Amino acid sequence: RLRKARLRVEKAIKEKKIFTVHGPYPVIRRLLRARGWVERKLPLNGRQLKQQPGDQIKQQLEKGASGGGDEQGEAENKEEKEDEDKEDKEQCSEDSEDIHDLMSFLVQDQVPNFLWTIRLSSVDQELLPRIEVVNRYPRQAALCTKVGAQGPQGGNTTGAGVQKEITSFSKQEGLCQSLQNLSWFEQVDFNTFFPRCYRLGFKDEKEAFIDDFCLTAARSLLKLALQKGGDRPVGTEQPSKPDEVPPPKAPVTQEGSVLQPQGWHRHHESHPMLPTAGPCSPLYSQLVEEALEVCEQHLGVLGHQDIDRKTPSPCRTCINWDRFLPEYYRVAHEGAGLELGREQRERCQHLLQRLEEKLPQLGIEGNLNIWIIKPSAKSRGRGKAEGSVGHTHPHREGIPPSLCCPGIVCATRLEEVLELVQSCASPPEGVCEWVVQKYVERPLTIFNTKFDIRQWFVVTDWKPLTAWFYQDCYLRFCSRPFSLCHLEPARHLCNVSIQKQYKTLQPDPRVPPDKIWSNKQFQAHLAWLGQANAWQRVMVPGMKAAILNALRCARDQVGSRKGSFELFGADFLIGEDLQPWLLEINSCPTMSPSSVVTRQLCANVQRDTLRLVLDRKDNPTCSIGAFELLYREVGQGLGTATPQAPRAPTAPCVLLQAAVSSCLTVGLRLMVTGCSLKKA
Repeated sequence: RLRKARLRVEKAIKEKKIFTVHGPYPVIRRLLRARGWVERKLPLNGRQLKQQPGDQIKQQLEKGASGGGDEQGEAENKEEKEDEDKEDKEQCSEDSEDIHDLMSFLVQDQVPNFLWTIRLSSVDQELLPRIEVVNRYPRQAALCTKVGAQGPQGGNTTGAGVQKEITSFSKQEGLCQSLQNLSWFEQVDFNTFFPRCYRLGFKDEKEAFIDDFCLTAARSLLKLALQKGGDRPVGTEQPSKPDEVPPPKAPVTQEGSVLQPQGWHRHHESHPMLPTAGPCSPLYSQLVEEALEVCEQHLGVLGHQDIDRKTPSPCRTCINWDRFLPEYYRVAHEGAGLELGREQRERCQHLLQRLEEKLPQLGIEGNLNIWIIKPSAKSRGRGKAEGSVGHTHPHREGIPPSLCCPGIVCATRLEEVLELVQSCASPPEGVCEWVVQKYVERPLTIFNTKFDIRQWFVVTDWKPLTAWFYQDCYLRFCSRPFSLCHLEPARHLCNVSIQKQYKTLQPDPRVPPDKIWSNKQFQAHLAWLGQANAWQRVMVPGMKAAILNALRCARDQVGSRKGSFELFGADFLIGEDLQPWLLEINSCPTMSPSSVVTRQLCANVQRDTLRLVLDRKDNPTCSIGAFELLYREVGQGLGTATPQAPRAPTAPCVLLQAAVSSCLTVGLRLMVTGCSLKKA
């Protein structure tokens, strides 16, 4: 056995086939061993991969350095370890683990040629540059935190104690920031594929969110008025009591009380629709008129009619939001009725049609003004980083226990969002801990159950940008039927780690018990709906375009390293019009086999990734499985890309349009050159 091990080690060293795997990846380990690679395992008593001098090997062996290949490096992968360890024995080669331990001992003084790790901090920074192929990219100082250390003015202050190594686009906060630069690269509005998002840790974006919430409430009121408003005879007005005085239209300044939460009105998880209010609870007659005025003012802003105005936005000053929002809540969440005259109904319809031409997200925002709040420092629907939970706050009274420093939360009232952000400990300076994003209220559902799509892609180079799209993906279902009247996670958050808590719930007998579908099952369902072409002509091109746009925006901010690559997992939601909406991009996506579908797909994507980054180097024509080239930059600012379809207009039925080529890119760094002109 020793002779056999020595021969295999000598051959691996000669062919530069020494690898290290950090984390629960038995498939990667098995596939590399089958290629003749020898593993240098991590020590049991240390998390870092370090260069070991030859005279220390014996000491390392006595300390048990020959084991530990499955040591866990990040807390968020602990759940995966239990599932993966069960498969390790099944998926390893016929050789016993003892011979691999022996070979690992013999290569302890060798620098690995290939590293697959869940985090770069597990590697000695002096050793890292000597490793040829790494599955993660190094980050620049301004982008080395999950929550993003870059302030609103472009600073680079790094918050202490924040986890590192996530790209500028791999978390909601970073994606929200980097997509602001999309107009430099593509003639596309990112609001057509990414639900609008705000970083609540920065004052300017917090105020922008408040404006957006109020304007969305006004638009939602117009939709509700058309949906359930009763007609009033022409020439008549809503009767009022003799002693009732119409409320004045007092403007609200930027320091108005709408910025200060007044407490919780209702529980966040349920807003049951009550029967339409009767004459005993009438709304004041100017509510719809005020919503119309606000929307008309906003339409003027969208048309740049306020370009020379030096006063505050008219959307803030034209009505009293402290009075309007509670009345809107009564209509949207408590079933209060509205009465519309014929003229008002026509104005509402005309105004919403004009707004739809300017606002690409009008169709998905619905009527209830629901927003989703996410901790930007965590993934998989979990709460904030350790140290924040359990802190008290003077405004904590009245907050539901489930909202005390939670994970992802849905909210329908402005004061809920602001109070939630203030209820937890203050973040380090320059770090944003919370993002708020418009909830897609009109998603496509399957058997009345919400789902999202996990789509993989690989970046093999940033300069020039080279990306590969994986043609297989899977759907993740929720555990309860979709309902906007109940906002608990079982109905709205598709994360597998969250839905595991609801194993006993089954939304529909046609949904599989493990709540996972493959994309082929989804295509069969689309064919059953009469939309067989939607997947290839609308959804896939839309996902490709969204991923490419995100990569272009982050390219100049992510550290490029030759020989590195990275596998990402993008999460998409499909709207009622079958258009995909990018929710977030995850670095180091889970490979845990949580179902029969993911057991096969996760193994396939790991196999094809190794084909792409290893086998293809020696044989450019080798099979790369389900990967296809998404984009390769071929010149300064120019590139080749797969075709992508333009977003179809929002409509009850999907509009399948022909694919068009991507526009040429433009550089971020612009420079003017020339010489001065002298007078004759």
